[in-house]
Amino acid sequence: MVEIEIDVRGQTCPVPLVECRKALRKASEGDEIVIVGTHAASKKEIPMACESMGLEVMGIEDKDNEWKIRIKR
Repeated sequence: MVEIEIDVRGQTCPVPLVECRKALRKASEGDEIVIVGTHAASKKEIPMACESMGLEVMGIEDKDNEWKIRIKR
């Protein structure tokens, strides 16, 4: 298992979702993708997109206008 962290702080749609999808394509089964960002809409869009792809969203942390989403590939 590898943990891949994607930093999209300061980026707005569609960049966070695009970067998330790129990381998911490169990841192997069982890897964990951690996306860190600040764009509020992306915090909702990324989990919805991942769930529609059949992936497990392991958690969403929100602290000081910054969020972190963990996804299991």
